[in-house]
Amino acid sequence: MHFHDVVERLEEALKRPLPGTDAHAPLAPRPRRDWPPGFNPARIRHAAGLLLVFPIRESAHILLTLRSDTLGRHGGQVSLPGGVVEAGETLEQAALREAHEEVGLAADGVRVLGALTPLDIPVTGFRLHPIVAARTTQPTLAPADGEVASILDIRIDNLSNRSSLVITERERDGRRITVPAFAVAGIEIWGATAMVLAEFLALLR
Repeated sequence: MHFHDVVERLEEALKRPLPGTDAHAPLAPRPRRDWPPGFNPARIRHAAGLLLVFPIRESAHILLTLRSDTLGRHGGQVSLPGGVVEAGETLEQAALREAHEEVGLAADGVRVLGALTPLDIPVTGFRLHPIVAARTTQPTLAPADGEVASILDIRIDNLSNRSSLVITERERDGRRITVPAFAVAGIEIWGATAMVLAEFLALLR
């Protein structure tokens, strides 16, 4: 997909109601984890992730990271650059700050287009707020030591190809779960990141 076409589609789609959980569902692990009985919603921690679109030779790509194996429960997984929203920050500010800290992305030249549907991640107690942004040139980036194992430039055409969808199985808390995923560029993208990308791709259809 051409970069400028993608940005135009996103700008229009983000003005309309989002597909939300209907778009998330096909990429959700099964059975889906929920908040435990009696959980107090006031304990939810808010995080922001940046879904950056940029061109490589005019073709639209997105920025993802492969997290270091040393980072707890989500170590070794593919994710958006992102993290906890700090006091006094907007979601957009938090997403841009985290992207700068994790991959060295300069905020100059990054234009925020809007936000996708928040996604609850009960295993870590977070509510993830994906922020969609665009940059007209490919950024120069560097992974943060100890946090990001590598930076991934993923072509949107590869993600949107039906052949990239796979079904895997994993073990969680001693139980086997079915996990839909995107298999692209030699990696598997699953869990919350895959669910966010499913809604993102739905906006482009």
